[in-house]
Amino acid sequence: LHRNDILCFSFIFGLLSNDPDVILVILDGKNKKGRVPCFIFINGIRILSIPLTKRRSEGAIPIAANYRLIDAVVSNCINSNINKIYALTQFNSTSLNSHLSRAYSGAGLGKEGFVQVIAAYQSPEDQGWFQGTADAIRRCLWVLEEYPVAEFLILPGHHLYKMDYQKVIESHRSRKSDITIVASNGITVRDQDPGFGVLKINAENQVMQYSLKSDTEPVNYTAETLSRFNDTSYSNIPSMGIYLINRATMVNLLNKHFPKANDFGSEVIRGAISLGMKVEAYLFEGYWKDMRSIEAFYQANMECVKKSNMGYNFCDRDSPVYTMPRCLPPTLVSDAVITDSVIGDGCILNRCKIKRSVVGMRTKIGDGAIIEDSVIMGSDVYQIEDGHESSIEGIPMGIGENTQIRKAIIDKNARIGKNVKIINKDNVEEGDREANGYVISGGIMVLLRSAEIPDDSVL
Repeated sequence: LHRNDILCFSFIFGLLSNDPDVILVILDGKNKKGRVPCFIFINGIRILSIPLTKRRSEGAIPIAANYRLIDAVVSNCINSNINKIYALTQFNSTSLNSHLSRAYSGAGLGKEGFVQVIAAYQSPEDQGWFQGTADAIRRCLWVLEEYPVAEFLILPGHHLYKMDYQKVIESHRSRKSDITIVASNGITVRDQDPGFGVLKINAENQVMQYSLKSDTEPVNYTAETLSRFNDTSYSNIPSMGIYLINRATMVNLLNKHFPKANDFGSEVIRGAISLGMKVEAYLFEGYWKDMRSIEAFYQANMECVKKSNMGYNFCDRDSPVYTMPRCLPPTLVSDAVITDSVIGDGCILNRCKIKRSVVGMRTKIGDGAIIEDSVIMGSDVYQIEDGHESSIEGIPMGIGENTQIRKAIIDKNARIGKNVKIINKDNVEEGDREANGYVISGGIMVLLRSAEIPDDSVL
């Protein structure tokens, strides 16, 4: 490989912990400022995202009509001049494999750039599943033997944000840090779910403590580290789960100091602070959304339809979002009334009303239907035979005539009959009706993938 080339490896592995998917990217090469760092993406599927992740990995969840969650992170890499990517996949990865292998062939990658999917492997030494993110990274360190990189960058693959990773690298190197943690300066700790990482930093942005929002157990720190806590000018800010770590520091932490650690944040990072390593915070001021719940995913989609620029900008020409080109026909609109909404490609919208909603690709909506404050993920195929809709399978794919949908997420390939009301009629906050094709989370109706709702149903 030429010295000025960049080489990335991406890994998505199944875990038995709260983070079943891991993507590891390794960069090699040189620029004017020295060795290009190594990047590791961690893409977790959390139980709170079910049922959206029941048959797909979290990175493959559709968002904003035409995209998937993984597109935001891969686009950040492309926009940060990362253009050669290998992807090793394993857990619930069929949809993600297909998307990665088809989406990025030439899209912003240059003449020699690529994204290639490689199947997961087993070795005589490691035949079991990974026990957590730290265990997964530790077992992939052998890859680095051929690529002498200077740093690792760990990125969650299920977050929605835009960032130039080079700025993080510059800050890390200028401050001569062992570890740099990217933290959000635009949100507060109280807004986050239990289990979220919280950083205590001083006036110089040095991290003095890493904890989880739900932590109740004390942590044993060295005397040197405890002396730092005397600084009263500190603040608590939420960690974004993005870590830039020196190569030697990473190897020593995983193999020498914490060889049995499974979770990277709560065990390895916390352990590094307890050892007195120089851990710094890089404050990120921009938009950031962690998709760890149905509510967060719903809110991110709803922000796409607002006229303000407070949400994630999918139309940013300076930092574009790449995805798979599908060559679908334009959306056909027949006397429909559409306000404050995002409509994907290839939809067939008849005399319906759509307000403050996201409508995904290939969605068909019948006459008289009303869609409000909802996310419709669309369909994978058109249900067409010889120019006529097929009725062999019962209820046609799409949304039937005179159906009302309000504050709901409709997963792909749903079949919703005529005169159906999906309105959470009993104002239920939480409910498991999976046997009937839907669940309720945070007052949001979530129809399962390929759910079939008979005519005249009221949910």
